[in-house]
Amino acid sequence: MATTVSRPVMDARVAKAAHAPVDYVWAAARISIGWVFLWAFLDKTFGWGLATPAGRAWIEGGSPTTGFLKGTGENALGGFFLGLAGLAWVDWLFMAGLLGIGLALVLGIGTRIAAVAGTLMLALMWAAELPLANNPFMDEHIIYAIVLIGLALTGAGGTLGLGNLPVVRRNNWLK
Repeated sequence: MATTVSRPVMDARVAKAAHAPVDYVWAAARISIGWVFLWAFLDKTFGWGLATPAGRAWIEGGSPTTGFLKGTGENALGGFFLGLAGLAWVDWLFMAGLLGIGLALVLGIGTRIAAVAGTLMLALMWAAELPLANNPFMDEHIIYAIVLIGLALTGAGGTLGLGNLPVVRRNNWLK
């Protein structure tokens, strides 16, 4: 004789609203890394004195890429990166990347695009520092890139972010 098992039917809207504790961990990671990118943009733009002195701010005519890239001259790929230091298009691309990645991650919209762009930016910064001073290959740039990939794969923009907005759900490229 066949046995029938009754299972409660859950409304799909309720299922999407419920978040597991791990979702909040991914959301916290998303917002935190987003703030790292966003703060770098703000400090380099306005020279708030933590990493960028006021006189070297982008709005004062300073180059946001020169300091980092000038220090790569002795590294394995230093010749390539040294040639990019201070070029206007490199400064604009770098700053647009910091702002876009930072806002996307903090807001939870476009996390997939931010993860790809952020991973590329971090990989370039990692390559500029080769050989690494403290480890044969692993540093914080690689760790951040791995977390960015995890954020994209888990759809972390939907928890504590705007990733559940109808316009985002309808357009995969905004997820």
